[in-house]
This record gives sequence, structure tokens and C-alpha cells, in this order.
Amino acid sequence: MTNTAPSALDVRDLRALLPWVADQEAQPGRDTAAFKATMQRLKNARIGALRLPRERGGAALTLTQLFDFVIDLAAADPNVAHAFRNHLNLVESLLIDHKRLPAFDTYLDRVARGETYGASATELGKRNVGNFDYDTAVTSGPDGLRLNGKKFYSTGNLYADHIYVFAVDEAGKQIKVVVPATREGVDIADDWDGFGQQFTASGSTNYTNVKVLPDEIVDNSRVTALPYVATFAQLYLSAVVAGILQRVVSDAAHLLKSRERNFYHGVDEVPANDPLLQAVLGRIESVAHLARVSVLEAAQWLERGFDSAASGDVSSHAFERAANSTAKSKVVIDELALRAAGELFELGGASSTRVSQRLDRHWRALRTVTAHNPLIFKALAIGRQAAHGTPLPNLSYF
Repeated sequence: MTNTAPSALDVRDLRALLPWVADQEAQPGRDTAAFKATMQRLKNARIGALRLPRERGGAALTLTQLFDFVIDLAAADPNVAHAFRNHLNLVESLLIDHKRLPAFDTYLDRVARGETYGASATELGKRNVGNFDYDTAVTSGPDGLRLNGKKFYSTGNLYADHIYVFAVDEAGKQIKVVVPATREGVDIADDWDGFGQQFTASGSTNYTNVKVLPDEIVDNSRVTALPYVATFAQLYLSAVVAGILQRVVSDAAHLLKSRERNFYHGVDEVPANDPLLQAVLGRIESVAHLARVSVLEAAQWLERGFDSAASGDVSSHAFERAANSTAKSKVVIDELALRAAGELFELGGASSTRVSQRLDRHWRALRTVTAHNPLIFKALAIGRQAAHGTPLPNLSYF
């Protein structure tokens, strides 16, 4: 730990920015440059340090409090919340292992100053998703160590200061490398063409003869191997879903109250007084409530697991409970969320489908987030566990 740690962070200062973030998200002509400005303002406010202890310049949030904040951030702008996912995921690893790994301690100092990390893991190809065999490699040559490879689904890299790269060494051993995002040979392409989450920069990151210093290679053997290692990342996506639903509720209520006429065969002349339309709004709000509650319940179990891991115990039953709860939440909430985003249009009729309303963005964002890991495989794993006691998958993407 350095002797010049920034002053402690107050989460209330970040919460005060959320209405501004929501206003930026609502701008119909927003482009990547405008989104970068939003990201930079939040980075300047040191949003990435929310989990750091106060003595290190953080806000000392518990993990459950962090997820509660992420839900509200996603309600303001799900692109922003999603773009910080890889950084906040890495911070958890840094907090667990920084006492044993001096490099991680240095990384935490960067986080305290407002710098953020992206991640490069997934490679396109024929290997099954979640396979840890990488073509991206660090090799040695006359000019020292060099990194070469192509990655995709690089969410947030375009806005990060450093990138945590999953690769192999010359012997084929899995390693991780941390390089500056602006180093020569690092090409972060703004080529994500999904119909939702358009500003998350989830496209390509290419590495061409990127210089690697020896101390930028992470010693994998000393990094704590957590059980159900992907739970944080999976639960984070559900938190984004919960946040989008929160925004759907807000927009649905506004849409209903702003309507001046109903159909002649409606129950009440005033749409906001029509009990059928009120029931639709009630269902949407109930789904949003269930999503938040289920995310925070799983976060409490994951928090217990992380706390035990920080004390050197990775055998905690809490990790399995967190993975189980996270999977069950996704199976139910994803379907209800997509239905709720569609029901929104029951409150507004044909006029609510106008492009100027932009209400379709909620469904598109939800469909993009929920497509990351199909719920059918989650449901299968949960069913196998219930029927036969089969352990849940314990690697990435579950």
C-alpha cells in the first residue's frame, strides 16, 4: 500500500451522478464520443473503487451494497453498468490476493486513483464456449516478450486504462498478462454490432507484437482458485437486468400517466384510472421487485464466500449457494423481464412504438444481456442437481 492513498470515497457522491447519467442515456443522438464522456466522468469520480477499504481511498461497500448500486446504475444506463463489469470483477480478485501478490497491491493503488481494467478472455472459433485453450500467446524473441492474439466480447476495453489478458506461454501454460490499453500494438476496435448494449464496446481487441514486461505477467499459481469462479460475472448480468427493469417501471408509469385518452371500449375513459392498465403496471413493477430481491439474496451468499476466501478459506459452502441462487434467479427473471419489456407497450398502444419514444431499447438491452448465457443450460443443471445431486458446473459461463 502506498503512503499517498486518495481520500476515502463517498458513495453518495456517485449516487448523486445517477440522474445525470440517466439524462445522458436518454439523448437520442448519443454516439461513442458522448458515451466516453459519461464513462470518464464516472471514472474521475472513482466508481471503480467502491469496494476498496476507506484507508485505500475506497467507499468500503460490502458486496451486497455494490450490487445494489449496480442495479441503480443500470437503471440509469445499462451500457455504463455493463461496461464496468470486468473491472469490478477483477477488483474482487485483487482484494482477495493483494497481500500475497505485490503486483495486485499496485493494481489496487491504480484503482484507488480512478484507473480501470478491461479484460480479454474470449476468442472466436470452433472451441466450445468456456474452453480455456487460447491461441493468444506470449512468446520470447530478440526484442523480449511479445503478446499476439485476437479477442472478442471485449466489454469495456475501449474505456479502460489497463487490460487483463488471458493467454498462454510458449509451453502452452495458461497465464494472464496486464498491459496498458494504449500500448503500441493494442487495437481496441469499436466494432460491436449487437442490437442492444450498443456502447459497451463488446467487440474486438487485437494484440500485435505487444511488448510485455516480465512483471506484467501474473503468477497464476499464487492467485486464489475460487469455486464457482464465474458467479460474480453471472450475477452482475442479472443486476443489469434488474436495473433495466427498474427503468422499465419508471417509463411505464410515465407512459400510463401521460396518456390523455383511452379506447372507447376501455374500462375507464382515463387510462391511468383503467384497472386493467393498472394491473399491467403492477405486474411490471412486481417483476422488477423480484429481480432486485433475488440479485441481492445471491449477493449475500457470494459476499460470505468472498469474505471467507479473503481469510484463506475457499471451501465455504456459500460459494455453492451463491452459484445456485444466481442460476435460479436467471432462469426465472430473464423470461419475466423480457415479457415485462413487451408488456410496457400495452400501456401506450401504437403511439408507444414510435422511434422517437425509444421504448424498444429496453427489450433490446434485455435480450442482449440475457443472451450471454442461455437459461436452458442453467435450468438443466439445476434440474440435474435437484434430481440426482449433480454438482453445478464450476467454470466460466455458469
